[in-house]
Amino acid sequence: MSPLEIKIDDLSGPEIARLLTEHLRALAEVTPVESRHALNLDELRKPDITFWAVWRGNEVVGCGALKRLDAGHGEIKSMRTAAAHLQKGVGSMVLEYILAEARRRGYRRLSLETGAGDYFTPAHRLYRKFGFQPCGPFADYVPDANSLFMTREL
Repeated sequence: MSPLEIKIDDLSGPEIARLLTEHLRALAEVTPVESRHALNLDELRKPDITFWAVWRGNEVVGCGALKRLDAGHGEIKSMRTAAAHLQKGVGSMVLEYILAEARRRGYRRLSLETGAGDYFTPAHRLYRKFGFQPCGPFADYVPDANSLFMTREL
């Protein structure tokens, strides 16, 4: 089995398009439209966002992004593991990578928004394992019963 490799991705390949389409479709099934904060391909191509894909050979198995909010604060976006690779450490690998990159950039805080429902329980466990704690809305978010906001100092 090939090792996992994280690479910056320009979001132009069909493999990442399929994974992000799966991501958006899954969220649409469990989250009301007004509470969906996942970014599409065009929104992820903004200059304040760095996007990484996780590859195993020729297969995309996961992804994640880091958005610059200000000089000391970043936001995790688009964390996703392909369905066939759940519970294999892909999410932890991406999160460790993003945490290291946030520290390298000099961020003092890293935050995220995820869903609040049962579907998101595995994500909640992952983020708590890495020291994220619930917090109030940040950046342009507003209070939302369907969202869980989390943060941690670096």
